Amino acid sequence: MEAANRGASEAGGYNLGCNIILPHEQKPNPYLNKVVTFYYFFVRKVMLIKYSYAFVILPGGFGTLDEMTEALTLIQTGKLHDFPVILVGKEYWKDFIHWLKNSLAKSGAINEEDLDLIQLTDDPKEVGRIIRETARRFGLKS
Repeated sequence: MEAANRGASEAGGYNLGCNIILPHEQKPNPYLNKVVTFYYFFVRKVMLIKYSYAFVILPGGFGTLDEMTEALTLIQTGKLHDFPVILVGKEYWKDFIHWLKNSLAKSGAINEEDLDLIQLTDDPKEVGRIIRETARRFGLKS
């Protein structure tokens, strides 16, 4: 997250960090304008989604997968609309996408159309374009 916050900060953006209290690693980075700290992951996820209009998912671990699948589930079940989920890093995510297609979709755990909820790119300009289009649809300045 620090790299994303730094980029947004250098571009003049406002950074709000949703921090979680963990025993070892989690500290707010210096590029945040405001930090809100949570004890429970589920509360943090609600707040991340409530104040977002796109999810840009960079390579990560269990927490990243948890937050991504929460967003996808909310979109799939109609609780969120016009909410892009953008995975950055085609090489990193290729096995995950393969698993979604060849395990979840083939077994009927998700519909084939659910795969369309995910956009995959390596291009930061493409990420920016998707977010700007989404912001315009919401009537936000991009």
